[in-house]
Amino acid sequence: MSLRIASWNINSIRARPHLIQQLVADHDIDILCLQETKCEDNAFPRAAMEALGFRHFNLAGQRMHHGVAILSKLPLEPVYRYDWQANGEARHIAVRLPSGVVLHNVYVPAGGDIPDRALNPKFGQKLDFLSRMTDWSGALGESSIILGDFNIAPHPEDVWNHKALLDVVSHTPVEVEALTNLRESHNWVDLGRRFVPVPERLYTWWSYRASDWQASNRGRRLDHVWASPDIASTATALHTLVPARSWERPSDHVPLVAEFDL
Repeated sequence: MSLRIASWNINSIRARPHLIQQLVADHDIDILCLQETKCEDNAFPRAAMEALGFRHFNLAGQRMHHGVAILSKLPLEPVYRYDWQANGEARHIAVRLPSGVVLHNVYVPAGGDIPDRALNPKFGQKLDFLSRMTDWSGALGESSIILGDFNIAPHPEDVWNHKALLDVVSHTPVEVEALTNLRESHNWVDLGRRFVPVPERLYTWWSYRASDWQASNRGRRLDHVWASPDIASTATALHTLVPARSWERPSDHVPLVAEFDL
């Protein structure tokens, strides 16, 4: 089966349903994985999404903060939700695809502004989240796709200025090491860099603070799609939809669209 799976930190689904409408108009999406939906499940705009062709919903919502969702045009089997922080934050949801492959949608904590767990508990929370994910990943015994907003840009070419961002949360060496440990724990294949190898630059996020994001182009690759090594060859494409950063009332992230033959 050929599947087109999109991942997008939408930064509030209720504020930006028009972005989903434009995405679907431009691309034939079978499954849409959203992060930072910022609404409880009973407030999710189902009717608007159903009008776009999505009939099946797997939601892990949270009012005003966090929240992940998987919308699909085909039936999917709910699998489980993990709370890697044991604090009730809605940051993970998983479903089983018709092929049996499990699809994980994850929203990793941003980690605050100071890259020091002693001075910034949010940074420690992020590292602990990744450590628990790594323990889970190392014991994973089923073919899987994991995607979402990982809030880490691992390669020097994943940020606009490697040296300038070494002390900035999302690109610090300790975060890069944590993400590398996670990837290596299951030998995940980073599809972003499979289709766009380094040293080519690749970004998925641009700050709202820039008056002209295109002119400054101070981007970071915070969003990822990884596949288990046994199914990585079924991925036929991964598109980073950079123009979406200029759509009306945009998210600061752009969508990724991965194509699989599963």
